[in-house]
Formats: sequence, C-alpha cells, structure tokens
Amino acid sequence: MSIGEFELIQRFFNRPPLRFDIVEGIGDDCALLRPQSGKCLAMTMDTLVEGVHFLRGTNPESLGHKSLAVNLSDLAAMGATPTWVTLALTVPESDENWLAAFANGFRALADYYGVELVGGDTTRGPLSITVQAMGVVDEVGALRRSGARWGDGIYLTGDLGLAGLGLEILLGKTARQSPEALAKLERPHPRVNAGMSLAGFANSCIDVSDGLAADLCHILNASGVGATLDWIALPLPSVVRQHIEADGDAWMPLRAGDDYELCFTVSREREDELPGRMAEFGCSCVRIGSIEQQMGLRLKKDGAIYDLAALGYRHFS
Repeated sequence: MSIGEFELIQRFFNRPPLRFDIVEGIGDDCALLRPQSGKCLAMTMDTLVEGVHFLRGTNPESLGHKSLAVNLSDLAAMGATPTWVTLALTVPESDENWLAAFANGFRALADYYGVELVGGDTTRGPLSITVQAMGVVDEVGALRRSGARWGDGIYLTGDLGLAGLGLEILLGKTARQSPEALAKLERPHPRVNAGMSLAGFANSCIDVSDGLAADLCHILNASGVGATLDWIALPLPSVVRQHIEADGDAWMPLRAGDDYELCFTVSREREDELPGRMAEFGCSCVRIGSIEQQMGLRLKKDGAIYDLAALGYRHFS
C-alpha cells in the first residue's frame, strides 16, 4: 500500500526528541540544535545510490543500518561524538514493509550511539539515500588527515578485506561462501568508540571506505609524507587469506572498499600508550606499517617492494 510523504515521515521516522540539545526536531522547516559550549561541530554527508553503492534487492533493514553507519564512520575518523543526523530518502514507491524495515535498521544503530534524527526530506524517484551526520569534538583534539609525521606507526582497527570478499560473493565472482563477509559488507560497524579514544592522541586518521591503499594515500598526500606497509602485518581473516590463495588476487584487500575501519598514525613517543587505550576501542588494532619521508605508498611482501599508489576505488574514473 502506498502512503503520502507526511504520513510516511510521521509513521516511520518521527518521534519526540530524546536529547536535551534539540530545541526543535522533525516537524518544522528547520531543526533547531544547541551545540555544546566550547566544542566544534563536525559535519559529514554521504549518498548511497542503488546500483553504485548497493545492489538492487538489498535487505532494507541492512540498508538502513549501513546508510547511517558510513556517516558515523566519517565522524569517528575525526574523533567526534555523534549527535544528530538528517535523512533525505528517495524511493520509487512508498512501500510500507520496505520503509518499516529500513527505519528499524536506521533507528537501531542511531539508538546504539544516542544519535537523533532531526530532519530531512522524502521524494519519489530511483532509490537513493543521503544522510548528513553531525557530531561534536574539541578543536584541539579533532583528528585530521594532515597530521602524519615521519616515524609514525600506521595502525588499522579490525579486519581487512572482508567487505571486499562479500561484494565478490554477491556479484558471483567467487564460489566461496562467507556469512561473515556478507555481514561486514551489508552491516559495517562504525568505529565510533575508537575514534573518540584517539582524539587528541593520534597524529592523523581516516576511515577506510574506498580501500586501504586509496584512503591511506589521502593521509600521505595531505601530510606530505610517504609510507611502507608490511604484508605480514595486515589483519586478513582466514577466509580472506583462503580466497587470495585460491584466486591469486593479493591486491583485493588493499583495493576493495566498504571496510569502514579506522587507519591512523601514532608518533613513536606515544606508541607505548596505545595498548592501554585499546580497551576503549571495542575492536582489535594492529600496526601495519610506518610513515616515511619518501613520498608514495609501498608494500613489503615476500622480499619485494610494490607500488600501491594506483589501487583503490574512485568515482568517475
């Protein structure tokens, strides 16, 4: 059954504000928000388009989760505490079952991190989801891409390559099956706690959305440095290693996107402090390489050095 725009918003997305910093939420022309005194407002926005970022027929509850998760991951990369989000939803029709599942996935993750939906828009058209997420962070503690320095250790939270394997499974490019890989692709967990713990501690940080090689290059270019990664140190799950051994595509974990882990650098002087902070992360974290003076990104593997600068997903290329 099809329902109208305002009934859609009221039924699936509107509820009384739970946060004290919301003066006016959904229901007026604008949301009125009250940022914390002395904090910077961190803002990010991502769009997910059917056929580009997700396949037709993707589970709507997973899609609701992921559309918020990818934005919370950006806030995590800045060390920000997530606070509010807006949602612009374009759907071919107002299918109540689809909308209820999407809203459930979106709301469950929002509730987990205490994030409030404060506004947005709904329109009819090809399926597209745009989320704007906002958070707060101390100006001096905000993580940036431009702070990496020669001698820093390079670290990565969680695992690498599972989401890439999940996509290959969905596309039928491999006969291998892995519920773990599909879950990583469709329901990534943003490393919000790790990001908040790293604020004021890490020298630089980025979330791995377009592939480790491409995203780490953003840090290197912004910081004017280079790096070498160690293949042996990469946190590749056993199913990913098995896939590499069977298919021979060793570059997949470095090239594939959608991991939504945090890649960050820590100065030599502070690396000993990291294990104590990891208890707050809620995930594993390993050292995968070093920042160097020589520009470019390299990989040390089996006694050889490989250039990784060309790997990673890029729109319009």
